[in-house]
Amino acid sequence: MTTITYVEAHGQAVTVDVADGWSLMQGAVANGVEGILGECGGSCACATCHCYVDEARIGELPPPADNELDMLEDAAAPRRSNSRLACQVKVHSAMAGLIVHLPDRQQ
Repeated sequence: MTTITYVEAHGQAVTVDVADGWSLMQGAVANGVEGILGECGGSCACATCHCYVDEARIGELPPPADNELDMLEDAAAPRRSNSRLACQVKVHSAMAGLIVHLPDRQQ
């Protein structure tokens, strides 16, 4: 398990333990974090799990694949340099303490 903090759009921080190998989206949905819809179930087909990864740590993640970048074009909230689809970021122990901010809208 790896500790991840999700900061909901209204500012509430929710810290949860996410199973290694799960996606950030799975961790949020399984723990009732508000702001991640994940309508496509993690298949990178809807952009309803758009998130902003802590800028200080974005470089620690593998870069997004082309299909993720394409899908981020359809995100409802503004895209930023630290935007990711939570379904495409797999959790592992080196990510402990990562902070993920959620946008004010997913649709």
